[in-house]
Amino acid sequence: MSTRPRDTTADAERVQRAVFRRMSAADRVAQAFVLSEAAREMARDGIRARHPEYSAEEIELALRRLVLGDDLVRRAWPDRPLVAP
Repeated sequence: MSTRPRDTTADAERVQRAVFRRMSAADRVAQAFVLSEAAREMARDGIRARHPEYSAEEIELALRRLVLGDDLVRRAWPDRPLVAP
């Protein structure tokens, strides 16, 4: 089973893997943080598109719910509402 995205060619995947292999561990970790933040920002954009009326705080609450799930959000922020992502 391939893990390559459908929009990525096999050649592009080989190049990407070669680039990652040449990176130091610290550089790979830094890149993971950059990609994680990009994913969170895309999720925020989706929340904004679905709920243009949300405040910045509501967007963050919705993101937490999306990423962490209801149970953990309820335990971590018991005084905050569950905001629909």
